[in-house]
Amino acid sequence: MENAGYNLLMARKLSKPRPKVGAHLAALRINAGLSQVDLAERIGVLQQTIAFWEQTAKPPRSEILLKLAEALDVSIQTLLTENGVVAVKKKGGPNGKLRKIFEDASRLPRRQQEKIAEFVSAFVNQYKQNGAQSR
Repeated sequence: MENAGYNLLMARKLSKPRPKVGAHLAALRINAGLSQVDLAERIGVLQQTIAFWEQTAKPPRSEILLKLAEALDVSIQTLLTENGVVAVKKKGGPNGKLRKIFEDASRLPRRQQEKIAEFVSAFVNQYKQNGAQSR
């Protein structure tokens, strides 16, 4: 950490506000008392990679998350949250019974998923053709 003062003085000013994801990661790193170089060395990536993550809304790859959480001494959940609130995306797609069926199907092996997709596509195409004919 002997370069901490140097790093702070030499840091480039951001021309636009940092995205929340990047700002959160930067705050966790600073709270851990690490420079970008220190963190990069601990997790085995380049300093430029840390800078990229801190300046964009793109999170680190999944295989890096555990190393990053350990280096920052936080949980993965804390790492993936902003301001202590877990961002939960609402799932799109069908509701109710159909959604449950597709969620169950998504856990099947890829081959079975492809067969289901072929069947559903054929069924939907047939429905579209019959609907077009009845108009």
